[in-house]
Amino acid sequence: MDYKIENEYLNDLMQKVMARNANEPEFHQAVYEFLNSIAPALPVHPELIEKQVLERIVEPERQIMFRVAWIDDNGRIQVNRGYRIQFNSAIGPYKGGIRLHPSVNLSILKFLGFEQIFKNSLTGLPMGGAKGGSDFDPKGKSDNEVMAFCQSFMRELYRHIGPDCDVPAGDIGTGAREIGFMFGQYKKIVNEFSGVLTGKKLSFGGSLARTEATGYGLCYFVNALLREKMDTSFEGKTVVISGSGNVAIYATEKAQQLGAKVVALSDSNGYVYDPEGIKLDIVKDIKEVKRGRISEYADRVPSAKYTADANGSKGIWTIPCDIALPCATQNELNLDSAKTLVANGVKVVGEGANMPTTLDATKFFQDNGVFFTPGKASNAGGVATSGLEMCQNSARLSWTFEEVDARLKGIMENIFHTVDATAKEVGCENNYVVGANIAGLLKVSDAMIAQGCI
Repeated sequence: MDYKIENEYLNDLMQKVMARNANEPEFHQAVYEFLNSIAPALPVHPELIEKQVLERIVEPERQIMFRVAWIDDNGRIQVNRGYRIQFNSAIGPYKGGIRLHPSVNLSILKFLGFEQIFKNSLTGLPMGGAKGGSDFDPKGKSDNEVMAFCQSFMRELYRHIGPDCDVPAGDIGTGAREIGFMFGQYKKIVNEFSGVLTGKKLSFGGSLARTEATGYGLCYFVNALLREKMDTSFEGKTVVISGSGNVAIYATEKAQQLGAKVVALSDSNGYVYDPEGIKLDIVKDIKEVKRGRISEYADRVPSAKYTADANGSKGIWTIPCDIALPCATQNELNLDSAKTLVANGVKVVGEGANMPTTLDATKFFQDNGVFFTPGKASNAGGVATSGLEMCQNSARLSWTFEEVDARLKGIMENIFHTVDATAKEVGCENNYVVGANIAGLLKVSDAMIAQGCI
């Protein structure tokens, strides 16, 4: 795609990024969304150009790619590719998840790592931006095979990470099981017990509320918006949530606690619609206990209907709702779906995944008076609580669920107020893409400039 930006300086930089990073469409999209939104900051922050902050920030500090060879249950050697993109460490150690999924490639991880810079900055915690992973697919693998992969993966990754250097976390395909295997291997290799990974089990340094954090944080952010901008709340609202993994499940839980009726969830094969409201205990049993498909929900709940959907979540956006929370994967909500949502009266779209809304869909929402919240702001709850886990590990403490949840709520509400205020300051009131990108950038920029040419 030929991305064009009206500002000449930003457009020239965008074309250089595309030329230098050829065949990386997800990374191009992320950089374009960022550069296209920060022009209002340039007149009042000339240092961004004078100190060439933007030229530096779009280039990763380090890109690591390596072979991961492991032995399956049949005694055959399998080979995957591992990555770690350490994008920016100006405000703290690199921080970002490890994604295990067949779709993983350099472009996707660079897009995720780039987004992570600004997401981490917005939390107010001292964390830089990074991302990593592999094209390994844990689905259908035995525990022994997952362990074999994770140990091999860590035998290379360990030399590039550490509690004061780079602290990976979980992501798609990387849960407590995978983190545990990786942590055990790291501990054996370096002979130390440290907070080098987050998302650990409670028995060896994990944080309460980490599982719930991204979904809960999304709802705390959206609820702050509803309260401040619309003088309302989740109470009585109809909500559609895509996905049925960790983020979607706990966004559903918190939305229901706040009085909303969540009527739909999805996975890569289709979606379920339950006009009486999703029964979360059944969803948890299917997804967290049995690791099944969301279609099983309709077999167990008479009021629900399952629709097979080759495009995963696309059809779910035809269901009328007040609030839409895309929580599945990147670019799942396109322009056609945005038009359908607006026609059906949606008032708020809050991203719970990383860049799940296409650029033209985002613009359509903004042009039609829908409050749109970008993932780097509204789904920052996961990494915020990972940061809180790092704090607990450093102090050898364990906070209660209520303590962590209260801190998470405070962080997410503060992110909303920061993003809202920044958008107003640059003359783009209610444009939370502009507000989030500029607010996240300025903190990182100040640190980069203070540290010289790095």
